[in-house]
Order: sequence, then structure tokens, then C-alpha cells
Amino acid sequence: MLRRTALFLPLAAPALAQPGERPIRLVIAFPPGGSTDLLGRLIAPRMAESLGATVTPENRSGASGAVGAGHVAQSAPDGTTLLLDSGGQSVNPFLLRGLAFDYVRDLAPVTLLATLPLLLVARAEFGAATLPDLLARLRAEPAQARYGSVGVGARTHLAMAALLRRAGIAGEHVPYRGGADQIAGLLRGDVPMGFTSIALAAPLLRDGRIRALAVSSATRSPGFPDLPTVAEQGFAGFAMGDWLGLLVPAGTPAPVVARLAAAAADAVNQPALRPRLADLGLQPAAEGPVAFARFLAAERAEMEALIRGEGIRLDS
Repeated sequence: MLRRTALFLPLAAPALAQPGERPIRLVIAFPPGGSTDLLGRLIAPRMAESLGATVTPENRSGASGAVGAGHVAQSAPDGTTLLLDSGGQSVNPFLLRGLAFDYVRDLAPVTLLATLPLLLVARAEFGAATLPDLLARLRAEPAQARYGSVGVGARTHLAMAALLRRAGIAGEHVPYRGGADQIAGLLRGDVPMGFTSIALAAPLLRDGRIRALAVSSATRSPGFPDLPTVAEQGFAGFAMGDWLGLLVPAGTPAPVVARLAAAAADAVNQPALRPRLADLGLQPAAEGPVAFARFLAAERAEMEALIRGEGIRLDS
């Protein structure tokens, strides 16, 4: 059960600081070792060069990212505390009760950093080579319609729920504690299928233990150019993946936000970084605060409709 900790407390108006005047904390809302953490540690030194200030990554995980988000929401809006968050931004408001801060009111977008397509995979022994094959098997054998995810409300959960909903198939969700556990369950045969990250799927695809059936993004993944999207296989308009972006406390002055956004874009678009991002399945997508605000609004509307439509709860 999630502990309902007060995550937002009002603060007195702070003195403003330009990036470069004081050290900057990059609060990463998830534990070490995941895509969010790895991206944060890759961009921090490059942002430091652009801003002329120390940028220190700091993991504050818990409650699907809400602990880190709440900490930043209560920080001074002076440009010295940043939040690196992912898709929980557009999911947590509809899943977590008792939050003492508001994602929209108390945090301001800086820039989307990268998107993370998901791969729909199935055990090799399951015999499905394409998404239509998989759906035909599930319609013929409804008891096989079990899928794993990294947890309730995660994109690996929501993407499969959305796909099965559109296919008219009732699925059974089996949540795991993380990507490694989800893959282990798949290989054991607990579940025959599920969406997962490119980084986790790649080694198993190479040795033939699983098969990739589709990519969840609107366009094909550069790392898997021959793998069709879900949309190409009969589900027009389907596009769902994870994303990573920067936010600051609401009230941070626009010129400060603009400078942080520029430094982040420079960092994520460094040519030397692209091979590492590709290994993680991340696609750079830094376009600044205005585009990120539009992106977040659309994401929240889509996720709210899906979560409420499927009746998804933290105990489901």
C-alpha cells in the first residue's frame, strides 16, 4: 500500500537565480538503473557545460514518481531544482489518491527529452509471428489472453489494455515489480505476451527466446526498421509509449525555463550521446516548454479516458 505522505508544502517567495549562479539539482523520480536514471546521468554533465553550473543527479523515487515530483513541487521556483520524470506525470493524477500537490498547478514543463517506444513481444513457443497471429490465437483460446507489465498504470500495462480493448478481447493483467521480473515471468510461461522496453527485449530477440510482433509508437523504431507498428497491423492511430521530460516548480520565470530547455536540448542532441540513447531505445524529442505543455495536456486526456474506461485501479 502506498504511504500517503504530504508531498507539497507552500513556501515563501524565493530569491530568483539564473542557471549558473548556484548548483542545480536534477531530481530523478525513479530508482537507479532504469531508463530515467540513465538518461539523467548522461545529460547532467552536458547540461552543466551549457549552464556553467554543477548539475547533480539525485534519485527520489517512490509512488510511481510522485515522491520526486512532490519534492520538486515544493522547491523554490528559482531554476536550481529540476524534475526528470516520465509517463507517471499523465497517469498518477488518476491513480493516486491523497496527493498533496497538483501535477498541473504546481509543476511547469521545461521540455520533453526523449520518447521510448515499446515492443509487443511473445514467447517463441507461443507460435505467433505477427500481431494478427497473436489476436487470432487469443480469440480462439481466451484463457491465453494473459499479459505481463511492470506494474498497474505503467505504460506496459496501459498499452496492452488499450490494444486488447480495441481488438474486443478481454485480457488478464499480471503486474510484476519491474521489467526484469516481467521478462522472467514471460520466459517461465506465466504469461505468453506483453509490451516491454527495447533495452530489455533486444538480447532475448537476438537469441530467439522471444519474438517481436509490433512496436507501439506511431512510426517504426530506427532500431527495428522491419518491425511494423501496431497501427500498421489494423489499429489506425494507435500510438503509445513512454517518455521522459524535465519540469520545474510552477512560478519559475520564463527566461530561466527557456535557458534550461535550451541546455537540455543541447545535451540530449549531442552526437556522441546518440548511440547510447539508441541502446536504451530512447529517441531524442526536445522541443521546449510550449510543445511539452501541449504534449502533456494530450497525454493526460488520453490516459484519463483509458484508465476510467478500463476501470484501472492500483489494486487491479
